[in-house]
Amino acid sequence: MKPRQGTSSAFGILLLVALTSSCEKSPHEKTERYVFVTANVNLPYWQEAHAGLKDAAQTIGVKSEFTGPVTYSPEEELKAFQDAVTARPAGILVSPARAKLFQGAIDSAVSSGIPVICVDSDSPESRRILFIGTDNYRAGVESARRMANLLHGNGRVLLITILAQFNLNERLRGVLETFGPQPIEISEVIDDEGDPGKAEAETAAVFDRKEKIDGILCLEASGGTGAAKALQRLALSGKIPIVAMDKDQDTLDWINKGAISATIAQKPYAMSYYGLKFLDDLHHNIVHQFSDWRTAPASPLPTWVDTGTAVVDKDNVEAFQSALVAERQLR
Repeated sequence: MKPRQGTSSAFGILLLVALTSSCEKSPHEKTERYVFVTANVNLPYWQEAHAGLKDAAQTIGVKSEFTGPVTYSPEEELKAFQDAVTARPAGILVSPARAKLFQGAIDSAVSSGIPVICVDSDSPESRRILFIGTDNYRAGVESARRMANLLHGNGRVLLITILAQFNLNERLRGVLETFGPQPIEISEVIDDEGDPGKAEAETAAVFDRKEKIDGILCLEASGGTGAAKALQRLALSGKIPIVAMDKDQDTLDWINKGAISATIAQKPYAMSYYGLKFLDDLHHNIVHQFSDWRTAPASPLPTWVDTGTAVVDKDNVEAFQSALVAERQLR
């Protein structure tokens, strides 16, 4: 078939545009690299964050690194952060285990021209550019409301958390203010240091002492599975309600079995995915409110981004499990 008049010239113009576009220099250097520093990197929660970081880096066309200690250690995490600063990356995401401990190091990094964004846990008095993560006070309120409904507004609660961590203290504040008007008492607090084995052992010890416990409230990711295992071992599974935190596969499985009543699911994938994009915008001064973020009188970006939560229970756990399976298959 003979081409219509003008077809060849139109095709030539499109080809020229495509070739010209392909020759345009990428704004990203081949060596451009962003680092995410956290504690306890092997936890499923942080593996989900790692997936978000990798996807964002691939989308943007930059390198990324996920680093930190393999057990909960604020001091080792701080050392990993300082090592990252020394290597001069284009930007750093960090989930500081101790707000005050990290403040000076964050301030020093930003002063040297490295943008720093806090993810999941904040260091609000530092010079970090922004915080992206859960509104932890509201997550604590949601946890307490769910437990109060399960206990019909009355009872003694065992609390599992990590002490002295800013984001978890905010959750605790939400819990205490929500329980305040009700005859609900926090009978004991377990600091499991992010270790499900420790959560299991110390929960079992509380029940071995014959303490009266009506419910178990977990403010961090490892506590729910640890508590569920302890109650199963004590033949109390399903008899003491557990409200957990986060949506790792083990937690969802325990919900399916009826051992965990509900969990407050955060969005670590979204935190790291958009956190990296914010860093990239800063590094390249994409937001043109000021000529350079380093000399700007105020940050051109939001100072606080809430990624939200979702409540998972027996009514919707299968939908969450199916979605997580589909996500794994995509990887």
